[in-house]
Amino acid sequence: MKPKITGIHHIALKACGVADFEKTIEFYHGILGMPIARTWGTPENPAAMVDTGAGLLEIFANGTEYPEQGPLRHLAFEVEDTDVCIEAVRAAGYRITIEPKDIVIASEPPYPARIGFCIGPVGEEVEFFHVK
Repeated sequence: MKPKITGIHHIALKACGVADFEKTIEFYHGILGMPIARTWGTPENPAAMVDTGAGLLEIFANGTEYPEQGPLRHLAFEVEDTDVCIEAVRAAGYRITIEPKDIVIASEPPYPARIGFCIGPVGEEVEFFHVK
């Protein structure tokens, strides 16, 4: 019998220290409005999960270094309005790497979307993806 994968439960980010942890929580919860699902740990080593609506983003404060980008390219969030997300993170001072634009993925059938990218608080690349 083959295993059955039913979806992504969570993706984890490790912030290096409490200040970066708090900045990361502010980005995903405060700026982007993702609800906090649970928290645990201590004041010196907090952890939390925020609800993306289609899985959880787990955030730790116990990272020791930020590695160069490995094979995981970016986090892509399905959104109602790419432009609103980009403007919210821009207003909060985050670097926009790709301005909102319409694309069509050359698949069968073609896949139209509006996308935009930024760099998150601990160096992660974040995509806002609106299916058209």
